[in-house]
Amino acid sequence: MPVGGRRVRPAARPVRAEEVAMQHRRTLSFSEKLRRHRHAVVTGIATLAVAGTATLAIALPQDAAPADAAANPVPASGPQLAADAVASQDAASAQAAAEASASASASAEAAAKAKADAEASASASASASAEAEAKAEASAKAEASASAKASAEAKARQEAASRSQQRQALPSSTPSASAFASPSTAAKTYSGTPQQIAAQLVPAGQLQCFSNIVERESSWNVHATNPSSGAYGLMQALPGSKMASAGADWKDNPATQIKWGLQYMNETYGSPCAAWSFWQAHNWY
Repeated sequence: MPVGGRRVRPAARPVRAEEVAMQHRRTLSFSEKLRRHRHAVVTGIATLAVAGTATLAIALPQDAAPADAAANPVPASGPQLAADAVASQDAASAQAAAEASASASASAEAAAKAKADAEASASASASASAEAEAKAEASAKAEASASAKASAEAKARQEAASRSQQRQALPSSTPSASAFASPSTAAKTYSGTPQQIAAQLVPAGQLQCFSNIVERESSWNVHATNPSSGAYGLMQALPGSKMASAGADWKDNPATQIKWGLQYMNETYGSPCAAWSFWQAHNWY
């Protein structure tokens, strides 16, 4: 009832414990129902999904799954993409390093081959040069030797001709036939080599001097002939026919030539040793 124009609420009735407990049970019962309903819905959806998947697996070929997986790859996560990028970069770096190493190795091999080829070429060139130089030196030596030999032979011929000419200029001292008419020598026959016959005819004290001259003039060749002057025989008489005063067989008989030479040395120089001294001083007699 209103009091003083205002409406007064009636005093609240005290709530009893039984009512509170009943209200709590009602609240719990509703929550439990709601939870159970949600669980049933989720279970039904999961069951339906599993059944659909099984049906699809049965309906499709077995190898379709890898094809679907390849056609529709599962997108990688962010960390996986970063790892793949790093791995790809590392692989590219490793490949570039390998290519650079192979290129450097090929360059080093080419440089080594070029160096070896250059050294081989230089060695071959040096060898060819040395061989050519050796051949040129040998040829020069051979030419010099041949020239020296020809010069020596020409000089010898010239000296022989000069000796013959100088000998002709001397006063005639050709032994006369009477000089060889001694009974002790005219009828005697000599045998042996020219050297042995000379030992029989020339006095022992004069034999070595006589032999020295004959050795240098004719080398004990009875038929020795000077191509320049025509001097002949052991004694190189010029002309050879001078020795006919000692015998008609002067061309072939060493005894005749030795007799003539001994007589010539005695009459011209006094003895074979005096003739040898003159020969040593003038290279002719």
